[in-house]
Amino acid sequence: MIEYKRISFKYVVLAFLIAAFLIILLSVDRKNNEAPPIEDVFIEELFKPELERVETSAIHEVKDGENLSIIFEDYRVPLNTVYKILKLDRSNELRNIRPGDEIKFSFLNDEINRIEIKKDILNSIRVDIGEDISIEKIVKEVEKLKSISMGEIQSSFYESGLKANMPDSIIMDFAFIFGWDIDFIFDVRNGDTFSVIYETDYSEGEKISSGDIIFAEFINNGQRYTAQRYFDDELGKQYFDENGKNVKKAFLRAPLDFAYISSHFNPNRMHPILHKIKAHNGVDYAARRNTPIKASGEGVISFAGWKSGYGRTLEIRHGGNISTLYAHLEKFESKIKVGTKVSQGQIIAFVGDSGLATAPHLHYEFRIGDKRTDPVKVELPSAKPIDQSKLEGFKAIVQESKEALKVFDLESNEVAYE
Repeated sequence: MIEYKRISFKYVVLAFLIAAFLIILLSVDRKNNEAPPIEDVFIEELFKPELERVETSAIHEVKDGENLSIIFEDYRVPLNTVYKILKLDRSNELRNIRPGDEIKFSFLNDEINRIEIKKDILNSIRVDIGEDISIEKIVKEVEKLKSISMGEIQSSFYESGLKANMPDSIIMDFAFIFGWDIDFIFDVRNGDTFSVIYETDYSEGEKISSGDIIFAEFINNGQRYTAQRYFDDELGKQYFDENGKNVKKAFLRAPLDFAYISSHFNPNRMHPILHKIKAHNGVDYAARRNTPIKASGEGVISFAGWKSGYGRTLEIRHGGNISTLYAHLEKFESKIKVGTKVSQGQIIAFVGDSGLATAPHLHYEFRIGDKRTDPVKVELPSAKPIDQSKLEGFKAIVQESKEALKVFDLESNEVAYE
């Protein structure tokens, strides 16, 4: 039989205490060796801010004697850039600058990035500068609008036209179109009325110029005159009245614009210098010295020189045994000489007071054969009328113009519409 030895109580207590101590030690060590809590870590990177893009520009107006290289140097265009630009300019369009041309230099953060040379209101040349350089012609688009002006003669046609907001060029064209039937110096009266439809050229919302007259109407002393623009296949642009009759005559009624008659055709006139009865076989138009004089009709210069009391004189031989004379001239137009062919309306001379004249004026004569005729009253032959096969279509265009005038606001001097 196995005999068990009794264990002393004090050993049991000691063993318990030792075990408890070990457990405490293990617990403390575990606590001390716990992993630290996970923390969120943020890494902040510092970025260098991008430089602000600053655009500036400068405009230079080309002066007499300047060239492109000097101008580029003044505006800090790098030499290597200048070399590349001039190398690309094979047709010399850039270098062909003239006084008055505008050059715009554009900069980005003080570095040149564009050059634009404005040649006129519509045309310019642009140079874009970057890693590559390019040259481009810029042509602005032109939009044609129609404008209407109306007015009543209160003093002269010119002043009344300006009051009705008619551009100078339209006033002159209006007088030229009706100049075969109406002497705008002698025939115009207060109370006469006028209406005109004309083209106006715009580009990018800016008015560029006034173009052609499309339709015109003038009521002179109760008589109505009309002119409608029409493009003829053979003769090009022509003006006809509402019945298709060409408003153009073989001769102008007066060879001067906006002068006035100082002496009429009079076979019994007392000469202001000679103080005796001496026939005045033409019409005198008072005007300022050097006012341009136009050939009243197509023809050939048959005389150019000094002719007694007439002073410096020109004579033109026209068809149909007709000739015209222009006297007391200041000078001839530079290319005018005997044998020169001239067209109707061409400048041939300038107003003066050569010969027996008391003041600057033009003495104008209209001769049929050897007979001198009053230029103011002579019936002038018309040009070719519109082709009968086109008359119906032409009248439809005239009606359209008349309708445009009807809807015009009479309280306004001018309106533009598409």
